[in-house]
Amino acid sequence: MRLIRIAAAAALVMVVGCSRNQGAPPRGQGFPPAAVKLAPAHSSAIEDATEYVATLKSLYSTTVQPQIDGQITQILVKSGDRVTQGAPLMQIDPRRQQAAVTSQEAERAAREANVSYARQQQQRASALYTAGAISKQELEQAETLLKTAEATLEALQAQVQQQQVQLRYYTVAAPTGGIIGDVPVRVGNQVTPQTVLTTIDQNETLEVYVSVPIERASELKNGLPMRILSSDGQQRLGTTVISFISPHVDDQTQSILVKGTVRNADGALRGSQFVRASIVWRTTDGLVVPVTAVLRINGQFFAFVAEDAKDKPGGPGLVARQRAIKVGPIVGDNYTVLDGIKPDE
Repeated sequence: MRLIRIAAAAALVMVVGCSRNQGAPPRGQGFPPAAVKLAPAHSSAIEDATEYVATLKSLYSTTVQPQIDGQITQILVKSGDRVTQGAPLMQIDPRRQQAAVTSQEAERAAREANVSYARQQQQRASALYTAGAISKQELEQAETLLKTAEATLEALQAQVQQQQVQLRYYTVAAPTGGIIGDVPVRVGNQVTPQTVLTTIDQNETLEVYVSVPIERASELKNGLPMRILSSDGQQRLGTTVISFISPHVDDQTQSILVKGTVRNADGALRGSQFVRASIVWRTTDGLVVPVTAVLRINGQFFAFVAEDAKDKPGGPGLVARQRAIKVGPIVGDNYTVLDGIKPDE
């Protein structure tokens, strides 16, 4: 016997068997039985799965903060931009620091002139001492003046380099490559090293955060499959497995946080994006029938099953008989059947 697929509004019908009469019905005998399609009940893998609201988060996220105080004069990026390491993000007014660098560079030039003069004096004193024209003490004084001038220049060189490094801090550069997050500051804002300018997320790999009700805590285990779906549940975005189960319960939601890692090579997913996560608790074999072959009448489910018409000699080979069945969840376009139908009916 096989299950008969019918529309939900159909009545009990008889199936055309191997009727040889292809013409119109004789007068007074009415229309012939309506032909319908047959579909056998068959075994299929049935998943026990539950969907939850979930959030994607960047596995690697960097907070960008300035290293100096100042006023923002330019913002060179916007949220969602992809940047490379070292790319300029913002400009902080550098005029005061530039003036300090210029001043110290001028001072360095003066110190270099002092060193040049002291060296000439030391060389002259050395020649005079060799000729016996001056004392050794006078030579040592010239050498001391040269060393002092050189030490002063060296110290100033270090200060100039430090000020030049400070000047570079006024251009805020990306510490790493990735996607620019929120940019909460605006041109004209005063910032300090404690100010968060933006974040940079590396979205090649994301984590999915799912809060699972405490009632299912005993079923949670690492390795359970998870499907990542769009927020409306219609599109599959990726697959993963549970890789982290929090040892703590959220006291406000009475749920347990679980995580899984999601590859995002094409960059279609974003950090902080809301999605749905379907956790597959177990997979078993079960009997399924097409949903179009099942009727619901007064809360009871029925299916029309094709049976041999033994009680109608000369009639069609098969008839449709209504049978009460017990169904489980819908899997794709099929009902799972818990009782009432056997395989291949």
